[in-house]
Amino acid sequence: MGAGHPESSARLDAIDGYLRATGLMDRLEQRTPRPAHTSELLLAHDRSYIALLRGLDAMLHDPDEPDLHYLALDDDTVMNATTYRAALLSAGAAVGAVDAVLDGELENAFCMTRPPGHHATRHQGMGFCFFNNVAIAAKYACERRGLERVAIVDFDVHHGNGTEDIVAGDERILMVGFYQHPFYPEGGARRLDPNLLNCPVPALTRGMDIRDLIDMLWLPRLDQHRPELILVSAGFDAHRDEEMADLKLNESDYLWITTQIRDVARRHARGRIVSCLEGGYNLPALARSAATHISVLAAVDLEALRANPARPSGRTC
Repeated sequence: MGAGHPESSARLDAIDGYLRATGLMDRLEQRTPRPAHTSELLLAHDRSYIALLRGLDAMLHDPDEPDLHYLALDDDTVMNATTYRAALLSAGAAVGAVDAVLDGELENAFCMTRPPGHHATRHQGMGFCFFNNVAIAAKYACERRGLERVAIVDFDVHHGNGTEDIVAGDERILMVGFYQHPFYPEGGARRLDPNLLNCPVPALTRGMDIRDLIDMLWLPRLDQHRPELILVSAGFDAHRDEEMADLKLNESDYLWITTQIRDVARRHARGRIVSCLEGGYNLPALARSAATHISVLAAVDLEALRANPARPSGRTC
């Protein structure tokens, strides 16, 4: 989104570098995503909004406007000449991962893509987000793949207001999440539909308190829903080292949270999980936390791997 913007390619570079340094990347099957089709975007977004982004992208590639390098949806959400393509690939990665998991090619998948998506509403981009990758994937799983019950788990520090806007009232899709409140987006949760379980927590909330919340609220609701697929909005900006937020989670908390999600998926969804990267802007904390999350999905002991990176494994993620 431009030099100095926190949502930059350096985020993916940090995760990639850490996965390679620990040897975890060697245990993963890597796939190249395709761009999302317009018909897939329309599952979650208005046609007029898609046309707006396409038009802005065309302006940024107009040879008659050589000095036009950026266009802003708002103060935080800025397009350059590569943004639209990247957003299509992020959404396409989520849809492709759903297909791979439901077709039995992979047990689970982590979409290491950007820009993130969970703030993008049906008709508006915001909060660094353009297309709502997880919401598109959830609607795709139901509408195109015939699933009757899908769950979205959102552990980003910010409320997934865009996901809420798109899935509210759709009883096939259960959305559960915690988020710092008060915080961006202003007002937090706005809907009270029965398929939404929103859990606001105050600044300085510790990981042990988040674990209690998940035990008491998330897990019973997820078990009641019996999802056939779990989608994860995996934001790592609730980490205690994150300068842009004020929660106090660490890598062990992300390991525990991911383990709980994995266990629910094993009970109800044949282990099927598709996780999509959302926030996380302290690069070292992001890299460690994402690797911890991925290690659970891949059934790899990250600490043991650091000690003996050459040990073979057939796991994919």
